[in-house]
Amino acid sequence: MARSLPLALAVALAAALPLAGRAARAADGDMVTPTAARPKGLVVLEERPTMAGPEVTGVFSVSRDPADPAVRQIKVWLEKPNDLRVRTETLRCSPSAPMRITSNGRQFILRELNPGGIITPANRLDHQIWWAACFPEHAGKDPAGLGAVARQLGFSGQRQERQEVLSGNAR
Repeated sequence: MARSLPLALAVALAAALPLAGRAARAADGDMVTPTAARPKGLVVLEERPTMAGPEVTGVFSVSRDPADPAVRQIKVWLEKPNDLRVRTETLRCSPSAPMRITSNGRQFILRELNPGGIITPANRLDHQIWWAACFPEHAGKDPAGLGAVARQLGFSGQRQERQEVLSGNAR
């Protein structure tokens, strides 16, 4: 046991050294900005200028659910000048029940969508994220211009959009 303690201590120190170096650089003001940390493949969906700098919403890393081919997971990039959050969201891409499942940190939010329907400021981002996850070839396009594409894919454009909020400890 006495032999493994120094080895364990050495491993712990080796793991801590890179962190200490980053902490020293952060203390010197040499931090990585959210813009510099953007992942490869990020599709910017929305960029808003603010007094402090740009706020950017984008998506990356779409994956299919092996158990259900109509379900996708996507990473949503929420960048502010001094803050960065990445959420994993779930989307259902089927014509019978298109949906975005997201959270605000305290609640799960289920939004039934109407691809090919009316796009408003209230639902634009939902549709942008949905198109990026379900049909990546249309990622970044204005969803208001994708009505004909949605109908070709089997979406009626006549569904009623709804939202359900579930309280709880969201991920």
